[in-house]
Amino acid sequence: MKKTCAIVVCATFLPTVAFAQETTDSRTNSDSNAAPLAFCSVEPVTFSSKALMPKGHVKVEANRTEIIQDKVALFSGDVDITSDTAVIQAAQAQVNGNGKDLIAKGDVTYQDAQLKVESDSVSLRSVEERLEMTNTRYQLTGFVGQGAAKDIVLDTDTGIVLKDVSFTTCPEGDEDWLIRASEISLEKGTVWGQAKHTRFYIADVPVFYLPYFAFPVSNERQTGLLFPELTSSSRTGVDYTQPFYWNIAPNYDMTIAPRVMTLRGIQLNTEFRYLTEHSQGKAYVEYLPSDSDISGNPDRYFYRLQHQGLIGDNWLLNVDFNGLSDNNYLLDLGSDYYSRADTHLYRSIGMSYYSENLSVNMQIKDFEVLGNTADSYRAVPEIKVNYNKPLGDFFEFNLDSEVAHFDNTLDTAPTATRFHIAPTLAMPLRSAWGEFTAETTLFQTVYRQDNVEGTDLDENVERTLGQGRLYGALYFERDKSWFSDDMSMTFEPKIQYLYTSYEDQTAIGFYDSTPLLTDVEGLFRGQEFTGLDRISDNNQITLGATTRMLDKNNREQFVLSVGQIFYLEDNKVVAATKNQDRSALAAEVDWRVNKNWFFHTDVQVTTDTDKVDLSSLGVEYRKDDARFIQVSHRYVRDLSGETIDQIGISASWPISENWQWVGRTYRDLERHRSVETYTGIQYESCCWAIRLVAQRSLNNRFNARGEQTTDDFDSGVSLQFIFKGIGSSGTRRSMLKDGMFGYRQPYSLN
Repeated sequence: MKKTCAIVVCATFLPTVAFAQETTDSRTNSDSNAAPLAFCSVEPVTFSSKALMPKGHVKVEANRTEIIQDKVALFSGDVDITSDTAVIQAAQAQVNGNGKDLIAKGDVTYQDAQLKVESDSVSLRSVEERLEMTNTRYQLTGFVGQGAAKDIVLDTDTGIVLKDVSFTTCPEGDEDWLIRASEISLEKGTVWGQAKHTRFYIADVPVFYLPYFAFPVSNERQTGLLFPELTSSSRTGVDYTQPFYWNIAPNYDMTIAPRVMTLRGIQLNTEFRYLTEHSQGKAYVEYLPSDSDISGNPDRYFYRLQHQGLIGDNWLLNVDFNGLSDNNYLLDLGSDYYSRADTHLYRSIGMSYYSENLSVNMQIKDFEVLGNTADSYRAVPEIKVNYNKPLGDFFEFNLDSEVAHFDNTLDTAPTATRFHIAPTLAMPLRSAWGEFTAETTLFQTVYRQDNVEGTDLDENVERTLGQGRLYGALYFERDKSWFSDDMSMTFEPKIQYLYTSYEDQTAIGFYDSTPLLTDVEGLFRGQEFTGLDRISDNNQITLGATTRMLDKNNREQFVLSVGQIFYLEDNKVVAATKNQDRSALAAEVDWRVNKNWFFHTDVQVTTDTDKVDLSSLGVEYRKDDARFIQVSHRYVRDLSGETIDQIGISASWPISENWQWVGRTYRDLERHRSVETYTGIQYESCCWAIRLVAQRSLNNRFNARGEQTTDDFDSGVSLQFIFKGIGSSGTRRSMLKDGMFGYRQPYSLN
């Protein structure tokens, strides 16, 4: 029978050794947190502090005990030594000098809050607080990291040192990648490991050598090198980026990323982030001195400043300010913030106030216009005030008001100051079976316009319009549907009558108004323009209906919506003039055919001619998260004088257990050409991955006159290594988010 030979021994029996993490909360040892990095099927080693002794106490259990002259204690047979910091298991142990020295041999296992070590022998000197182990295999506690070492030395002053050591996050016996070093040290009070004379192996093949290498041994943010990115394209040549992360403080950090491009030179990208009790933000700067691929070698840059913060009670401050050196910066060098298709970079500085009934939004809105794009008006400033208050049990009062000044960079363009107020009285009635709303609104707008000589605009314009709206909807539901008795079915008809008075508005410029595209929901919007410069006159009835099929878990399996506007009078506002007595018939379908097939389409058809004005379609087969094929198509008959007719195919499919392929292509059917082709292949194990991507897409560069080219293409190849657990992680389908279009879910079902 196993005997407990020592219940209480002096506190110096085992040293307290601190490793990479200064403190370890006992809660991290619970089962729920046993695997913070679930990369491989191997579970990280867990350690429970509940098994430890109280501070200053040690318990020794063994099958046989022998004490010689009260100076030497010999233990043999299933020896368990438990202190207030660690547990040692061995075949035999010897304690000398009244507990000052300990020697354990034979299948020794040492475990504390930081790591678990299996070794041939353990030697502990309590006076020096030093522990030595030989011929070891170790695993980090709470982290998927393991390896072997010839010698391990633990010291309370210096931490832990491992000699002739290896390290990997792969499971034992299946080390796809491995780090070997003459020495790895984990200093006390840090969460960084340091390695000397480091060799990196992939499948037992050495790939490179570093005289010094540092790596994290926790999931906390750490200062150090992040994994590089290597790409190649016709725009940049061979492109290598090496990010460096600086963890300045718990609430401040910075990423500095030098970028070497063989065609253009060396660029420096810097991102600074901060987080305080009441605010957060970032400052991002990219700078490329002397671009060697452009005549004259100009300096090129991009910057963006973002801030969000509270100012007192209920007040918010928002800042989003950016700029760049030239029209082609985004096309040549790319950006994490903007698409290559963007023609405007939005800037805004605003303050907002919110309370139960009142909201105030004050902001300055500006734009950076790229190329020969039509210039836009800036709102400098714009102040909006909204007040809402219930009146008794049946009525609601709402007041929208606005003051804005519009300016333009063109000296010849008109400018304006606009004052607007719109009180609304509504009677909303809502219940489980339906809703009814009756409301009336008065629009009062005053314009003060300058620089209007030679135009049809007037310096002073006042516009007064009245609007009345009646809206009703009913909700019917039955427990059975057409397709299955296990599903329920709804039918939701709705009707709206809208009347808006007419006033000639040709004396008002277009400052923030453009026509809106209309979908099924937009038919009930009651406004055909953004902004306030044009408010169309209306005398119309809108009819619509939606039907849904819900499974037993109340999830939507099928949704069909249709709607159309019927005009009782012709519009008089010139920009909204229509030639038909009704709008296009709008319809939208979302259908989860089964667990693998999904379908979405929306379409608008002019009923007088049966011509499609715009449509989109998406069909997706999804076997699981790694296997899907999607076909999409979109069509717009007239978008700024052009016809859009494009088809796209996206796919993701595993080639084998560890190999994944993704691909995407978009083709312009109107111009009979490819818009984008993108393909990537990735090998991914549980602890590392390699990714190769090739892409070809439209260039769209601006020429010297600011006009965009439409026939030039860029092509590129990128290669990325991912070593999981030491600074990066990988997902099979993240490649689909790259490129011009990226992956989009083709359906919208609740």
